[in-house]
Amino acid sequence: MNHNQEALTARAAPILFVVLWSTGFIGTKYIINNADPLTYLAIRMAIVVGLMAIIVAIARPKWPDRVDVAHSAVAGILVHGFYLGGTAIAIAHSIPAGLSALIPGLQPILTSTIANRWLGERVTPVQWAGLVLGLGGVALILHGRPMTGEAGLGWLASVVSLISITLGTLYQRRYCNHIDWRAGNLVQYIAAVFFTVGAFLFEDRVVHWTREFVLALAWLAVALSIGSIGLLYWLIRHAAATSVASLFYLVPAVTALMAYLLFGEKLDALAIAGMAMCAAAVFVVNRRF
Repeated sequence: MNHNQEALTARAAPILFVVLWSTGFIGTKYIINNADPLTYLAIRMAIVVGLMAIIVAIARPKWPDRVDVAHSAVAGILVHGFYLGGTAIAIAHSIPAGLSALIPGLQPILTSTIANRWLGERVTPVQWAGLVLGLGGVALILHGRPMTGEAGLGWLASVVSLISITLGTLYQRRYCNHIDWRAGNLVQYIAAVFFTVGAFLFEDRVVHWTREFVLALAWLAVALSIGSIGLLYWLIRHAAATSVASLFYLVPAVTALMAYLLFGEKLDALAIAGMAMCAAAVFVVNRRF
């Protein structure tokens, strides 16, 4: 890849990542109308494992050793397990799609705090200002939205999502950056097999194989589990944890816009102002001063 191609990829990857990641909340809302959350995730992981196994069989990448397999499994349980499980359970308990993106959208603050200590990354005062600006933007986007549904379990699930995606991305950066993404991702998705166990323990395993369910499942398995995760790990390899995490400030904004267009969820002048603040926050955090 020449310099111009690298520069284009560096510019396009964050935008594509934010759009793809935001569609995950929208796709999950369509899915939950037709299936129990853990049952759907067990089906999704089975499809993704099959696809990744084909990719690995064709590419034959270097297989990680035992230690790296263990690290990949931990990252998989955090990024694909508790994060996806928490998001699906939150939406299943009637938390609106826009709101389901709120708490995980607070990831940049938590990531920067941990990265500053665990990874030894220096977060500058200007970057801290940008992170706080983004926090304010998220608050504006989601102000006044009803806390409907079985709020207790739904919001607890969202908090689990926040913690797991934060720790998962940091763990990936510290322990898994050197692992070939194809082999590493296959291990990570196999590690998410506990969805199947959870489905048999806690659910009736109801699935309605409607056209809506099949299309949403295909999108989430291919575009999200392979496409957006691949982009996320590429970004983690090529940027500081704080800079990558700042992109998550844009996810609630993009999700809120999609939810407004598709589901009629609330979007007013203050929410639009919040989107502008989130965009400004990402610019500040990633700008080289």
